[in-house]
Amino acid sequence: MQPGINYIGISTAFFCHDGEGNFLFHKRSQNCRDEHNTWDCGGGQLEFGETVEEGLLRELKEEYGCEGIIEKQLPTNSFFGKTNGKKRHWLIIPFIVRIQKGEEKIGEPQNVDEIGWFSLNNLPTPMHPGVKEDMEKYWNILKKHIENT
Repeated sequence: MQPGINYIGISTAFFCHDGEGNFLFHKRSQNCRDEHNTWDCGGGQLEFGETVEEGLLRELKEEYGCEGIIEKQLPTNSFFGKTNGKKRHWLIIPFIVRIQKGEEKIGEPQNVDEIGWFSLNNLPTPMHPGVKEDMEKYWNILKKHIENT
């Protein structure tokens, strides 16, 4: 049984920022299960027995090798897609997280080709379809949040 394919997967997502208007994204490698060579924000599947916040902070440490401060939870949404002709369905619980620029590193080199900081006006392409949807959906919230930090 595969989450997101045989049943609805539940995932956290995090938009990491440095407090100066920059967001951290990573480029997915060929080893990822889907959406190869697209830019993604951080996130990952929630594990049994952990809270959403615990899962987010675990994934942050695993993916970017750093700690962060959860600043805001964004509205939960669903992501629908296809992988090798199979439908995908993920319930995404996104957050805005502040991290210290310079402490990030590639924590999962098998899944990440590169990481980089980008402003909202200069986002990397191509974006993971789910992140692209989220950026459009949360654009005003992210922009306002950054302006108020």
